[in-house]
Parts: sequence; structure tokens; C-alpha cells
Amino acid sequence: MGYKQSSHDHSLFTKASSNSFTALLIYVDNLILAGNNISQINLVKHQLHHMFKIKDLGPLKYFLGLEICRSSKGIILSQRKYALDILANTGFLASKPTATPIAEGTTLSLDASGAYSDPTSYRRLVGRLLYFTNSRPDLSFGVQQLSQFMSNPTNAHHQALTRILRYIKSSPGQGLFYPSTLSLQLKAFSDSDWATCIDSRHFVSGFCIFLCHFLVSWRTKKQTTVVRSSCEAEYIALAATTCEIQWLSFLLESFPVSFIKPTLLYYDNDSAHYIEANSMFHERTKHIEIDCHIVRERLQTNLFHLLPILTSE
Repeated sequence: MGYKQSSHDHSLFTKASSNSFTALLIYVDNLILAGNNISQINLVKHQLHHMFKIKDLGPLKYFLGLEICRSSKGIILSQRKYALDILANTGFLASKPTATPIAEGTTLSLDASGAYSDPTSYRRLVGRLLYFTNSRPDLSFGVQQLSQFMSNPTNAHHQALTRILRYIKSSPGQGLFYPSTLSLQLKAFSDSDWATCIDSRHFVSGFCIFLCHFLVSWRTKKQTTVVRSSCEAEYIALAATTCEIQWLSFLLESFPVSFIKPTLLYYDNDSAHYIEANSMFHERTKHIEIDCHIVRERLQTNLFHLLPILTSE
């Protein structure tokens, strides 16, 4: 049908001509069709129906648990029904809401609070919450912490899980807003802790990337290595953020839109800046040389500007 498969997301197909652009996004047997020419959209639907007997559900409102609300001001993505289903299935619809997903000072570990009596339900619920983070970045860190203990959850882990459910109860319809008009420039923030996992001394890194002022990508992950300084942890986090920025830049190039380059990447570690500015590798940096090269080379190709996060006293 003349569509080109994206080399950066194999589920995305695009077709462009002098007066139209159409995009197809496919997940198994579900499909989203978007474009600026209704005749081309109708032609695609007719051809697909002739081959596969498709069911046209009309304008996009619900897709794989995501609810899409549109107006002249923009689009809101949420998972309200998905959230309410989780609360109903767990008996938390009438629970008392909390203001935060994790209590301040909470540190989860392989503690001695006793094994939770129903580990299967714990795993199932954490899995559902992992999918819920597709529209709720505020849950990413808490769910990441709970997912570390899927094999042997304890009562303390289950207690932390119930707090997240009570937090969801406070705002089940919260989601992401994307305005119809915005400045197309990527802005990223990267950060990490250092050796905070009591059991393994691994560190947790994270990033969030905005298109203009609106969140499009985020991740919280416990890394698989132990590092000897916070500087190393920060630089490994920067490398992961750099790779995500590169992928998003490639993805934006699949669409007939222009966006502002370079991306602005913010970080909060002076030592990482010194490594980036020093072209020589030494005893403290040779074991993270690959990450250093990734960040430095993308910086030199003007993929992004590296900027410190300034804090006021």
C-alpha cells in the first residue's frame, strides 16, 4: 500500500505525499490510523477491510486501556477506567486516599517482616501497576521499587503496595496533557542516587524527557552494576538518557514536522561535567569508558546541550 516501516519503531508505518501524510501504529491486531487527509484514511480502511474484515471503531477514544479525550485545546491521555478496575478488584474503592505513593523515608529491602501470604496476587497486582505507569509517571519509582521483590514479597512490601493503591484512589483520572500547539523541542532531565539498595548496593537512575513542557518519555531503573562514586552513577544515567534522546530524535524525523535542535539535557553533578570536558580517560573513568564515549560523541554531534540544574538558596 506504499507505506514505509519506521526503522526506529517497527510498529509504526508512514506514508507521505505532496498533500497528505498518514501514519499507522499497530499492536498485534489493534491499529491506530491518523493523518491529515480523510480520503487517504478512508482508502486505507477500505483496503484493510477488503483483506482482513476489520472493525472500524471510529474516532480514537479508547485503546489498550488508554483513554483519549480530545478538544480544540489538545489531547488528554489517561487510564481512569483501568485505575478504577484495579481499585474495585482489590477492594480499595472505598479506601482512604493518601497524598504520596510512598511514605517519606521508606526503604524497601529483603526484610524480616514475614513472607506475604499470597505472593501470586502481589505479582499480578504489581504487573498491572507496571502497565498503569504508561500514563502515570508519578508511580514509576514506587512500582519499580516493588517490582524488585516479585519472587519473595514480604508483609512490608505488601503494605507499601497498598499505599500506592490508596494514592491511586486520590486521583484515578490523572493523566497526561498534550496541547494542539506547542514548540517542538526536546528537554531532558537525568539523575541517579548512589548505592541506596541495602541488599545489593546498586543504584537507581532515572530520566524524564519533555516535548516543550509536556512529558513524553520517562524511566526509573535499578542498574545492574555497583559503582564506586556518585559521579559514575550520574554518568551512567546520562548515557541512558542520551540513548533515549537519540531514539526520540530519530522518531520525530519519521514525521513531516520540524523540531528545534539541539535537545537541552539537564543534570546536577559537577564531576560529570568535568569528565565530559576532559578528553583523557584515567583510573577513575576507564571502566565507564563506553558510557563516556556515548555522551561525549553525541554532545559533539550537537544532539543535545548539557546544562547544569541551578538551585537557589
